[in-house]
Amino acid sequence: MSEHNRGVIDEFRANAGNVRGFESQPLLLLHHKGAKTGTERINPLAYLRIHGGYAVFATKSGAHTNPDWLYNVEANPDVRIEVGTESMNATARVAEGEERVRIWAEQVAFNADFSSYEEKTRRPYIPVVVLETDE
Repeated sequence: MSEHNRGVIDEFRANAGNVRGFESQPLLLLHHKGAKTGTERINPLAYLRIHGGYAVFATKSGAHTNPDWLYNVEANPDVRIEVGTESMNATARVAEGEERVRIWAEQVAFNADFSSYEEKTRRPYIPVVVLETDE
């Protein structure tokens, strides 16, 4: 884990999910297992609350490749998330078609900075991952 992510995670947990610099964009912590190693990993990710759970975005800040966590949740979709002070189990799946387009448009409307990620990348689109919860 990078020092930056470690600092974000520590601040998230110390401040009930609030992190400086992300006041207008809520974060959650995604606990997932490595696709090859099975090692537990944690990534702080921007999220959008949707019906039945949460959506997270494989932006990798507009890089030309997908983030590793995307491959991990595709291989091991049973995940755990921390949102604020709550922790819950979820099932991850990549949104497709109209669902992906709709959720991405909602996120861009909420946070216009996300449109720049899609402009920078050579990927055909930024994957959207739905985290379905029972809560």
